[in-house]
Amino acid sequence: MSTAANGSARQRIEALLDDNSFVEIGALVTARSTDFNLSGKNTPSDGVITGYGLIEENLVYVYSQDASVMNGTMGEMHSKKISGLYDMAMKMGAPVIGLIDCAGIRLHEATDALNAFGELYYKQSKASGVIPQISAVFGKCGGGLGILTELTDFTFMDANNGKLFINSPNAIAGNNSDKCDTSSAKFQSEESGNADVIADESELIEKIRELVTLLPANNEDNMSYADCTDDLNRISENITGCTGDSAYALREISDDNFFFEMKPDYAKDMVTGFIKLNGITVGAVANRSEVLDDEMNVAEKLEAVLTAKGCEKAADFVKFCDAFSIPVLTLTNAVGFKSCMCQEKKMAKAAARLTYAFAEATVPKVNVVTEKAYGSAYSIMNSKGIGADIVYAWEGSEIGMMDAELAAKIICSDKKDDINKTADEYRELQLNAASAAGRGYVDTMIKPEETRKYVIGAFEMLFTKREDNPAKKHGTV
Repeated sequence: MSTAANGSARQRIEALLDDNSFVEIGALVTARSTDFNLSGKNTPSDGVITGYGLIEENLVYVYSQDASVMNGTMGEMHSKKISGLYDMAMKMGAPVIGLIDCAGIRLHEATDALNAFGELYYKQSKASGVIPQISAVFGKCGGGLGILTELTDFTFMDANNGKLFINSPNAIAGNNSDKCDTSSAKFQSEESGNADVIADESELIEKIRELVTLLPANNEDNMSYADCTDDLNRISENITGCTGDSAYALREISDDNFFFEMKPDYAKDMVTGFIKLNGITVGAVANRSEVLDDEMNVAEKLEAVLTAKGCEKAADFVKFCDAFSIPVLTLTNAVGFKSCMCQEKKMAKAAARLTYAFAEATVPKVNVVTEKAYGSAYSIMNSKGIGADIVYAWEGSEIGMMDAELAAKIICSDKKDDINKTADEYRELQLNAASAAGRGYVDTMIKPEETRKYVIGAFEMLFTKREDNPAKKHGTV
């Protein structure tokens, strides 16, 4: 055990891991630089506790930074300890969890520290898509450390004390932390989307433990399932009352109403997270047109359209699921793309990224059209055209090019008296989801309350799916 007075750094590890399961590695490592009389300073463990342990009997590697050593700065040996942890995790195929509380790169060690930092970035990059990486910001996480968290798969932040930034708010021209704290958990959760989950420290640690139990240990592990005690054929009687808020709809169909939502405060028009279906972890991506409060009242109205932020949020999530062989379920309800100058700057690229993420994914993919699915927004939301394995549509849902009234006005531009009649015909012939089913674009029309049993059946059928993409180094989208 380390002789350092590590305090909260060690306490966080003990709270995170199963009782008495932590084994420390590198406890006697200290800084080796002698510049600026650094050799006279005591740097126990060089400011970071590293080792391994268990979370619900799952092996994980963990490091926890100690802000009481050299003000929590990250030196050469500090970085090398974490890099060594990655080497072990890659050999064993187990997740890495970083508990971060650090003032940045240690100034005294200059290029030694910078090179070691670069080596850590390299290890993280090589581990991406091989083992899950989780970072949790409990204190400062600034400068180069901000890159470290974004190289991980999921970032958690302490809602009260977490500070995540590349440039300090006070270093941004015309700004200061009182005006807009760009480092705060609130900003990183709502505005930048860098934080996946924010909560107070104790809840944050419980959330990390919960996430670890949902994920496979590595990209070759298919053990992310558990026994299911919920009725596989359970009717979701309340699902029609929450069709606008897909977060509630996902809970309705999930085992025991379980839903672990990611980035809940960012791009609220797009919902991402994990559900359980017959004990199997499934990644969920869904459009949302309203936000319900705890009493199921509408707290916020949203447009049923795709936004640039929403597309990017969904694309990143689908890519993670595909990397770790986690099946993907989508609930589609989108009538187009949000129209404004700000959105237009990034919309094409963001929509292309989402299209590519779904098309490239080789995991089982199931889509449920819940209300309206129009135009290209329908096409890129995991439609048959871009590779969905199974597509269901709720009875009464619509799939087509555009709203019937608008289509009628275009068709009947010279015959204004026929607009209503044409709209009715267009709705029946072109918008009715049954029409899409007749052409093979929808596999089955289902009742909303029976969604759970249908999607469970689809994923059971697809459990042994094997699909290969064309041989290439990697895509460029």
